[in-house]
Amino acid sequence: MATAGSVSPPQLPESPLSPAPQSQLPRSPRQSPQSPPLWLLAELTYACPLQCAYCSNPVDFAAHRAELSTAEWRRVLTEARAMGAVQLGFSGGEPVTRADLGELIAHASGLGFYSNLITSAMGLTEEKVIAFKEAGLNHIQVSFQSSRADLSDRIAGADSFRHKVAMARAVKRHGYPMVLCCVMHRDNFDHIEEIIEFAIEMEADYLELATVQYYGWAMVNRARLLPSRAQLERAEAIAHAYQEKMKGRMRIFYVVPDYHETRPKACMNGWGKIFLTIAPDGTALPCHAARELPGLTFPRVTEHPLAWIWNDSPAFNAFRGEGWMREPCATCPERQQDFGGCRCQAYLLTGDASNADPVCDRSPLHEVVRAAVAEAEAEAALPEGARRPLIPRNPRTSKALAPGGPAPGTAAALAAAATGAAAASADR
Repeated sequence: MATAGSVSPPQLPESPLSPAPQSQLPRSPRQSPQSPPLWLLAELTYACPLQCAYCSNPVDFAAHRAELSTAEWRRVLTEARAMGAVQLGFSGGEPVTRADLGELIAHASGLGFYSNLITSAMGLTEEKVIAFKEAGLNHIQVSFQSSRADLSDRIAGADSFRHKVAMARAVKRHGYPMVLCCVMHRDNFDHIEEIIEFAIEMEADYLELATVQYYGWAMVNRARLLPSRAQLERAEAIAHAYQEKMKGRMRIFYVVPDYHETRPKACMNGWGKIFLTIAPDGTALPCHAARELPGLTFPRVTEHPLAWIWNDSPAFNAFRGEGWMREPCATCPERQQDFGGCRCQAYLLTGDASNADPVCDRSPLHEVVRAAVAEAEAEAALPEGARRPLIPRNPRTSKALAPGGPAPGTAAALAAAATGAAAASADR
């Protein structure tokens, strides 16, 4: 499943590799002076047995059914490694649903990638854990929705917690570093200490506490998911205390949310700088949320060489550097630290990807973020039975919320969500 935490390269164990020496690799016919994409995220599929309401997959994923073939994925991996990519994440949807995952892992290993499987663990078996290890997979990240079985299953929309625990233990048993990820939002932020203690009991080596970032399905459900400032302040203090307590035993990454901040995140460490996503249909993206942006045609690996896409395509150059920046970003002394913030967030909140990320309090549109926080606080103040339902991520609701369907938050959209939740098993 695609992580819904920070829109940055996931906080994973550092790769021991360096970019392959260019003298040993095939040269692309057009070499431009871009640094290589060090981190490749291979979204193998949008298929997933879970219905997480914060999924970072596009809301209209049901309209994107095409998937690259095994041979096409092998070529993409080969081209990416030739360009200097080092770290590889297999993601989705749920990547384990791909029958060729073991073959792709073996191909990546032969190329010299440090590879990561980012999974819900649904569909994973101990036999697959062993087979992937033999194929050369370096580590497996297992996602949890909560440390409480009932809440975890409710958020996931499936009876999944016990299987996740069993598979996380199998990962540890077979010599992988145990990497757990829990996406944090209003419904589980108050349990952060329990979640950390659960990770300790599981003997995790790494724990990512990934605060929801509002793209894809999380944006649809923002008013229900956005935590309060009080929740965040308490959670941050607990996370930092455990970071000190667990030094040398377990690394804890706490991904700070930004709706309550006054400065934006350095999204993806800069547009088209080190991170490259390939969507299931072969669309190349500078981040997994970028296909939502209007006015940009993102090229497909089935139509262009990866080196041209990264170095020369208009879409990947659209927000590189500083030439695209408007005020207040253009003369901001912090522009080389935060790169103007997130282009997708700027679009989703202001309607124009060229605007300053409105999380920044220097943005003239900063009030839209404050309004979103106020909306979420008003929602949280309602009696539980009066709150809007979470819209589940499943094919039925995807079709309902695609362009031409009911707008998110309308009565029609909520009715579609209720219908989708009841019919999800039939759709899958």
